[in-house]
Amino acid sequence: MTVRIRVETSFADISAEDWGRLAGASRADAQTPYNPFVSHAFLSSLEESGCATADTGWLGQHMLLENDEGALIGALPVYLKNHSQGEYVFDHGWADAFERAGGSYYPKLQSSIPFTPATGPRLLHRTDQPIIETQAALAGGLKELAKRHGVSSAHVTFVPDAEIPVFEAAGYLHRTDQQFHFVNDGYGSYDAFLETLASRKRKALKKERRAALEHGIEIDWMTGKDLTEAIWDQFFAFYMDTGSRKWGRPYLNRDFYSLIGERMADDILLVMAKRDGRYIAGAINFIGGDTLYGRHWGCIEDHPFLHFEVCYHQAIDFAIARGLKRVEAGAQGEHKLARGYLPTITHSAHYITHAGLRRAVAEYLERERKDVEMMGDYLAEHGPFRRGEHNNETE
Repeated sequence: MTVRIRVETSFADISAEDWGRLAGASRADAQTPYNPFVSHAFLSSLEESGCATADTGWLGQHMLLENDEGALIGALPVYLKNHSQGEYVFDHGWADAFERAGGSYYPKLQSSIPFTPATGPRLLHRTDQPIIETQAALAGGLKELAKRHGVSSAHVTFVPDAEIPVFEAAGYLHRTDQQFHFVNDGYGSYDAFLETLASRKRKALKKERRAALEHGIEIDWMTGKDLTEAIWDQFFAFYMDTGSRKWGRPYLNRDFYSLIGERMADDILLVMAKRDGRYIAGAINFIGGDTLYGRHWGCIEDHPFLHFEVCYHQAIDFAIARGLKRVEAGAQGEHKLARGYLPTITHSAHYITHAGLRRAVAEYLERERKDVEMMGDYLAEHGPFRRGEHNNETE
């Protein structure tokens, strides 16, 4: 197979139709579950809104793998970055250590979905092409791109476990972390899910859900044509209020929501909480081929347990109603365990160009992987399920 890699700095210069032929990037590909975050619509909206651009430290270096006829057969979304913000796989300690030793950690190459801690395909490929060869060419191409730029490292985060062997074969280091995901075992209803829990946990969740909707609070699911500009205005107010208090400056702007509302409204679920005729809180989720991805929430009124109801319980309700296999509820959060979300291992791959830094990072990652595995086992043993209902979701 004769191939070449072309680098583009903007999705405006990449054909949406060609990109949509890559596995997982559109609903048209029946062989691979759709992942909305690797769609052209999502990635281009981040750029066009100004959220992920050179001005914010996300300079596109998107790798396009083409055959000898010029057809796009593979791709890897890549950014040249001068910071580590908006990634959720933390390498600040590596950067500090390298800088103290006299090195320059930044800029670096980052293959990820900006501001989105969700696992999904990174080595995008056409299913009618040799998959292993395509993926290997992309993993090797990222290393060559790092050498061409003279950067310290290249990172690929929230990688599916099936892609990790490709990166390891190319000389990348393997890192693990942990999230909490709900697994739908074919439940016919939320009550059917509750029946798998220990009695005490089941009663606690029922009580929690009742308490969350006290004071006349109602819940609306909004998707597709429901997502008007007026609704986006209200949700953005929630996002800005909570985001500004929680981490300073939120990453996403109002234009981004208008763009995704225009381009992928059927892939979005807003769970909105209403009291006295006005919306007071909401959470945004993205609907994939077999997974619901919870992203962020906001509120302008504080009510006990409302966050858990809007973000976690309603997501389970929607997944069961739609027959989705999983709910990924974002980064971290051991409080999710009591609400039926299982500890699940996430993966990333890291190519370090400096031999000394690579050696130190490799030693650290070996210890970290063991710690992550031990913590996952411990948490699974203390989950809410009756004994034997679920195994630890660590794959």
